Amino acid sequence: MKSFYKIILVGVFVSLSVPVIAQSKRDLRLNEFLVINTHDFQDDFGQQNAWFEIFNSGYGTVDIGGCYLSNDPDNLKKYCIPRGDILTAIKPRQHILFWADDQAYRGTFHVNFKLEGSEYLILTANDGRTILDKVRIPGNLQPNQSYGRVVDGNGPYGPENENEGWDIMQKTSPSTNNYTLDGLSKSDRMKKMDPFGWIMAIMAMSVVFSALVLLYLAFKGIGNISIRALQKKSDSHHQSTKVSVAETSGEEYAAIATALFLYANENEIHDVENTILTIDKIRRDYSPWSTKYQMFRQVPNVKKR
Repeated sequence: MKSFYKIILVGVFVSLSVPVIAQSKRDLRLNEFLVINTHDFQDDFGQQNAWFEIFNSGYGTVDIGGCYLSNDPDNLKKYCIPRGDILTAIKPRQHILFWADDQAYRGTFHVNFKLEGSEYLILTANDGRTILDKVRIPGNLQPNQSYGRVVDGNGPYGPENENEGWDIMQKTSPSTNNYTLDGLSKSDRMKKMDPFGWIMAIMAMSVVFSALVLLYLAFKGIGNISIRALQKKSDSHHQSTKVSVAETSGEEYAAIATALFLYANENEIHDVENTILTIDKIRRDYSPWSTKYQMFRQVPNVKKR
């Protein structure tokens, strides 16, 4: 039974991993190519041949090994990119260069067809059927004139690609970006858009004041929460220690005050007693200060010698 569950788990893992791998292959784009090379870039054998580059438009490394390249829509498996070559792994937002010299015996990146006289350049997935990208090769390209995407990886792709987003390059750029070669930098574009710096100053002040307002609101909110928490804690403490005045009589207050006075008076001599004070209330119908005994004069004692 345990082995059965293991088989199910392995099957689920494989089924989930396959679409992820296939999706990463779909990040590949045909990006630029040159058909007639007379004095342009040279290959690793020092020869000048037609070349084309593939761009990884994703943000994860993609191994292109096992995919197919062709210049014939009726034969998508014309050239199979060898597996196991570490150089076929394209890093995120990077390029890989192939030579269309019909000399595949020279290595992984030399295909078995030429671009001159071809109508299409096709990149196919590992299954040999799914066209990842396809581009029509213009017939009016001059020698040493490349054709590529204006912005690397941008524009339509796949079997229905009609070269939208492609154009003749002012300069060839094998294995490097097409757009940033002659494009303005971000600082130059900002300077052109805001020559006096007013927009930048307003944006900077807005960011600073917005941050200050957010900090004020945050600290104020935290302070109010702390005050309410302390007030609630104080109220609960007073409520638990509150003594009802109505339950305490005046005699008890008098006795407590007298005891405290005697305890605080240093000159008072008293016995060492425990801290338990017992008060018994006695009801009398007369006052001892108004008795007739207090009105009598004491008879003087006569001392005889």
